[in-house]
Amino acid sequence: MITSVKRKVLDGLNRRYIYAARLAAKFNSHYAERPAFRARSEGSNDFMIEIQDFDKHKPSAVGEVGNEKGLPPFDFERLTRFMSYGFFMAPLQFQWFGFLSRAFPLTKVNPTLPVMKRVAFDQLIFAPFGLCCFFTYMTIAEGGGKRALTQKFRDVYLPTLKANFVLWPAVQILNFRVVPIQFQIPFVSSVGIAWTAYLSLTNSAETID
Repeated sequence: MITSVKRKVLDGLNRRYIYAARLAAKFNSHYAERPAFRARSEGSNDFMIEIQDFDKHKPSAVGEVGNEKGLPPFDFERLTRFMSYGFFMAPLQFQWFGFLSRAFPLTKVNPTLPVMKRVAFDQLIFAPFGLCCFFTYMTIAEGGGKRALTQKFRDVYLPTLKANFVLWPAVQILNFRVVPIQFQIPFVSSVGIAWTAYLSLTNSAETID
């Protein structure tokens, strides 16, 4: 009984030893072909790990170390510029929406007409003004001068204004007709997330060109 137990234990240890030996041999073979990490000892207390070059014949996958086509680093300065622009424009938007609600109050008889007047005033007055503020602020914040500002208005202002007329009239009709005034800014800001992404791409694309 005891002999059979010892034999089973020894067989198990042998199998594990053989497996570990094979694993070590495979690692040594791979290490010899692609030395990614190499450790060396200097003195009695210092231990140093040197990172060797990866195999240049086999390109790294997307997201791995050494891949030059991965995602670019996050631009915190760009985020700061957009946040500061939002803090600057939010009070103006609040005052503007308050003015529209006072100038064109909704009536129970015909609420559609005041809504259309609000949308017309918003798109014909505030939308061009807002885009003008956006491109001016971003150009100055990026360190651009009068020439860069003139080029940006010449290249991207009118296409962006046309895109604004495609999206925002429908959004503002819903906003002025259904959403209470205290929730109009949050509603517009929610839709503005996608619009801000579009503005960011437009602004950066023009800068790269």
